[in-house]
Amino acid sequence: MAQRFLSSAFMLTVSLSCTYLCYSIIFGRTAVMTGRSYERNRCPPIRQAGGKKLLAQSDQCAWLGVRTSAARPDSPPLPPLSPVRWGDAKAKNSSSAQKFGNKKLPSALIVGVKKGGTRAVLEFIRIHPDVRALGTEPHFFDRNYDRGLDWYRGLMPRTLDSQITLEKTPSYFVTREAPRRISSMSHQTKLIVVVRNPVTRAISDYTQTLSKKPDIPTFEELAFKNRSQGLVDTSWNAIRIGMYILHLENWLRYFRLSQMHFVSGERLITDPASEMGRVQDFLGLKRIISDKHFYFNRTKGFPCLKKPESSGQPRCLGKSKGRTHVQIDREVIEQLQDFYRPFNVKFFETVGQDFKWD
Repeated sequence: MAQRFLSSAFMLTVSLSCTYLCYSIIFGRTAVMTGRSYERNRCPPIRQAGGKKLLAQSDQCAWLGVRTSAARPDSPPLPPLSPVRWGDAKAKNSSSAQKFGNKKLPSALIVGVKKGGTRAVLEFIRIHPDVRALGTEPHFFDRNYDRGLDWYRGLMPRTLDSQITLEKTPSYFVTREAPRRISSMSHQTKLIVVVRNPVTRAISDYTQTLSKKPDIPTFEELAFKNRSQGLVDTSWNAIRIGMYILHLENWLRYFRLSQMHFVSGERLITDPASEMGRVQDFLGLKRIISDKHFYFNRTKGFPCLKKPESSGQPRCLGKSKGRTHVQIDREVIEQLQDFYRPFNVKFFETVGQDFKWD
């Protein structure tokens, strides 16, 4: 009797053990499968996806700390995330803007002046992650105004709400209708004006024209109505642009002086980081562009951008920037300096800066 009872108890124990073991195996496997299924939902394998999608998923999984395949117990831990570099931040913001941003009318414009350094300011400020700029000159407020603001907006790059949309057309500064038209778009538009010694600017302007039209008259012939009497020809565009105060007075009819920022074309060459620091302050941006982004190219006589970590080569401005100027007689230069002096003095007094052009 006792033996039969022990045998029955033994069989019951075996049966319960088997039931528990089977339950553990079944539900344990289910738990493992559920965990793997969860991983697949968070970071699904996309072996045949395009490169951009694959990289986007890899970044997401890295941030979440989740592996796309089942991890072995002896697998090494995930490496720590690298800090964001300035080139990475720019690329990330640009990519996000292209995907999720909207085309907006510009909140800031580089309006002038021709041959003052506007291209340099545009290229330098574009490396800021919070700036999206149109690379070409749209000439909307001087040549294409009849196309309408919707056409103009359509030219702009997509931007996030945190980013500034910017464009540059240096002929705006000397276009009489431009201030009124820009003010009609927005009274709050910020305006950047890059100015340079008007004599040097005129010679640079002439040098550029000469490279395209080698049969034009000499600089002296175009600059003077009567050189012996010191009569300057103000109808010549290269001379007229440098009379900055006359153009500025037109702008001040529609904009406050505090809405305008004047960049020194000379200091932009000798100390680009400081000049761009002031531009960033004016635009309400964090100072990200600094000395570490520039190096001086002795061949061009102009600063260039160092390559970011994500780029291959340093970036200099085009061949036309830093072009050797035509040699002009010293007496001609002195006559033009005398002509511009009263305009310069009034300009300095109005903007509250002495650009030291004498």
